[in-house]
This record gives sequence, structure tokens and C-alpha cells, in this order.
Amino acid sequence: MNQTKENISDGGILKAAWLIALVTVASKLIGFVRDMVVANFYGATLVSDAYFYALQIPSLAIIILGGVGGPFHSAAVAVFSKLIGAEAKPDEQVNKLYNTFLTVSFLFFALCAVLGFFFADKIMGLIISAGTPELVSLASLHFKIMSPIILIGGIIGIYYGLLIVHKKYILPNLSPMILSLVVIISVSLANNDKSGLVLAGATTIGALCQILLQFPKLRQIGYRIKPNLDIKNNIQFKNICELLFPAILSSTVGQISIYIDMFFASNLVLGAWTAVVFANRIFQFPVGILVTAFLVPLFPIFSRLAGENDENAIRTYFNKGVGVLFFAAIPMIIFILLLAQDGISLVFERGAFNSNAVVMVSEALCFLSFSILPYVFRDSITRVYYAFNDSRTPFIIATSSILLKAFLNWLLIIKLNMGIAGITLSTSFITLFNATILGLFINKIIKLDYKSLFKNFFKMLSAGIITFVLGWFICAAFNSLTLPKYIFELVKIISVICVCGTIYVCLNLIFKMEYAKELTSRLKR
Repeated sequence: MNQTKENISDGGILKAAWLIALVTVASKLIGFVRDMVVANFYGATLVSDAYFYALQIPSLAIIILGGVGGPFHSAAVAVFSKLIGAEAKPDEQVNKLYNTFLTVSFLFFALCAVLGFFFADKIMGLIISAGTPELVSLASLHFKIMSPIILIGGIIGIYYGLLIVHKKYILPNLSPMILSLVVIISVSLANNDKSGLVLAGATTIGALCQILLQFPKLRQIGYRIKPNLDIKNNIQFKNICELLFPAILSSTVGQISIYIDMFFASNLVLGAWTAVVFANRIFQFPVGILVTAFLVPLFPIFSRLAGENDENAIRTYFNKGVGVLFFAAIPMIIFILLLAQDGISLVFERGAFNSNAVVMVSEALCFLSFSILPYVFRDSITRVYYAFNDSRTPFIIATSSILLKAFLNWLLIIKLNMGIAGITLSTSFITLFNATILGLFINKIIKLDYKSLFKNFFKMLSAGIITFVLGWFICAAFNSLTLPKYIFELVKIISVICVCGTIYVCLNLIFKMEYAKELTSRLKR
């Protein structure tokens, strides 16, 4: 316990957060360039819709299940961080557990990949039941090409988790850049990929390169591949399964919500699903950096403290972590609401991505921005559940939201005729629902100090509302200027971000918020 507290008091988390943030920013920027290239060559068309429909199941494996924060990463961190220290080499027993986990995961996902390949037509036909035969046929072909990603996903998740346990933060957060680079290079060289098959193939090759990047570092740490199926009476593997299976089911349930969105989107205008996907990608650029930077180093600490029954330390660092996330999330919402259309036009409006696509993506993104605050809280508190080896409660709560998601989509899209906005607004409501219920049920495990957390939150929110109102007037003043389109958008975005950011920080300093004080002191240094 002393070692854990020492690591925390030495500022290791904050240093790791800055390191992870920088690496994640680099990775996200390349991902952003990838999206710009895809938007330029494919726009919001039938080909892009087919690709993004087909990508949903492979992305479930490589991003949701296997990515940083996914079930395989979380299970590896939760179990292995209690067996070995961050600086320790894996002993024979740890290596054996690693190989058991790896072997079982490989066999399971290999079966899923084979089934996905041979039943691609039926799977896509079910997902895009309201789509045209041409769309379903093209999406099926894309899905066959990307089916190997299903096998790759779980393996990457295990590798990510083990690297995080050993404080190797750079590779897990940098390796998604490899996939993006492969896509950028392949699509750019192909230049005239009318069917999107080059895009699908490049995605598969990029995913494979992620494994090849991780493997040498694991060998250097001391992990060796010796396949085994030692699952009988294996307590540690049982602990992994008890955490993993409900977490997989929970993530799968979340994917079902996406399939519900896909069904409703297939009834809207052509390119609607592409607009929703791009809105999510843009949303994940700042929010993903924020959540990853703070929760990746905090999660192993939560797990170790849970193993030592040090609830006071968990409460303290949960409030600090979530407080920082709230402080950074509020201006993100402000900037999206004020600048979404200008930013998307500046970055994406070229080639096949026209002004109509800009409006569609902007609308989806603005309504999705309301989910940022519950999103960061939900992801933070889920890590506390996992630290106590409880993935069942998040699964039950996620399952309970499926019918609510379908109802909200029906109400907002069909009855209220909100179109694309209805899809992302319902997602915001569902995120708020999940965050609220998770926050209430955590009291069965540990009593968190919500009073001080939300007292500070409402101060930050007040500063945010004032900043938004002032920012709206600033934007209105800018809209009266006459400048060339791209120069106007660039000047407006930089000016509004700088002015509103300064106002927000100053208001928080007036409200005596410690996060603003820490930010200004670090900027001065």
C-alpha cells in the first residue's frame, strides 16, 4: 500500500496524464487526417455508408472490446495489476495466465471472424434492413474484407492492458496511428477507389500492423507465447472471466444501440449514417484524448487500492480525476455549440464532402455534445466498478437502456421528425441515463463523496453558461464581417476559442476553483 500511495503522491498520475495526452493528441490528429482523406474521396455517399455500416462489427472488436478502456484492456489491468508490480517482470505463473487468456481469446475470436466472413450477407441484410439492395451488397463485401479485424481486436486489448500495467503508456495510445496511416496512404495512392474496397482492405492491414507493433515490447518485458488451455480450477482466469464476460456483454449491448441507430438512419436521407459516424469521430477527438489521458493511469491505481481496501484514497482520486474531466469538458461543449459548422467546413468541405454534408454533420455533432459531461462521468465510475471486479452492474444497466434507446429514436426521429439530430440527441439522453444509474448503484460498493464533487461542478457549469452567452455575442459580431470563406472560419475559430477560453478560466478563478489555479500556475511555469 505504501508503494501505491507513494506513486500517487509523487505526481506520477499527472505526469502520465500529460504524456498520454500528448501521445493521444498525435494519434488523434493522424486519425483526423484519415477522416479528412476519407471524406475527400468518398464524401457522404452510398460507398461511405456501406463502409461505415460494414465497419461497425470490426470496430466493436478492435475499438470497443479491444481498445484502451475496453473489456479486454480493463480485465487485463484489473487482474494483472494485482499480481505484479509496475516495474516487476512477469514470473512463470503470470506468463501461464497470460497464455491461457491469449489462447482462449484467440480461439473465440477466430470462430467469430470465420462466421462473420461466411454470413456477411445475412448480417448486413439484418443491420441495413431498410437499405437498398446495392447498399447491402456493397456493405457485405466490405465486411468480408474486414472480418479478420474481429480476431485481431481481443488480442490487441490484452496487449494494451499488459503494457499499461507495466507503465508502458506510449505504445497503446500511439498504435492506432498505424491504422490511420495505412488508410491514408492506401486511399491516397488508389486515388479513384469507386467501390471503397481499397479503404476496407487498408483498414484490415492497419489493424494487423497494430499487433505487430505491440508484440516486441511485450517480449522485452518478459512475456512469452506458450499456448495452453489451463482453465480448470484456475482462480485468476476465473477472475478474468467474471470481469470480462459481463463487460463484453455490456459493450455488445452498447453496440446494439448503434445497430438501432443504423436501422433508423437507413430510413433517412442518403449519407445520414456517414454524418452520424463523422460526428462521433469529431466528438471522440477531444473527449477521447481527455478521458484516455486521465483514466488510463488512474485505473491501475484504482485496482491496486481496491485490492488494499483503501476506500478513502479511491474517493479522493476519483473526485480529483472527475473534477479535472468536468473542468475540461465544459469548454468543449461551448466550442462545439458555437463553432461546429465553421470547424467542420474548414476541415472537411472539399472534394466529395459538400456544404450539405457539413450541415448534416454539424447538426449531429451539436446534439451529441450534450453527452460529454455524462460520458466522462460514466467512463470514470465504470473504472471504479471494474476495480472492485464488478462488471455485472454496468452490464445490467446498459441492457436496461436498449428499449429506452429504441423508444427515444422512435419518438425523436419518427414522431418529432428531428432526423439526424434525433439519433445523436437520443444518444445523449441514454448516456445521461447510464451515468446517473451507475452513480447511484456504486453506493453498494463504496460511498463516494458526491457533495464536494458536484458543488465544484455547479460552479464550473455557471462559469460555462456565462462563457457560452458571451461567446454567442462574439460569434454574432464575427458573422457581420466580410472575409474570404476559409480565412473567416479560421480567424473566427481561433478568436472565439482564445477569448472564451480566457473568460472561462477567469470566471473559475473568481469562483476559486482549484483546477483553474493549477492550470494557470502550470502555464506560467
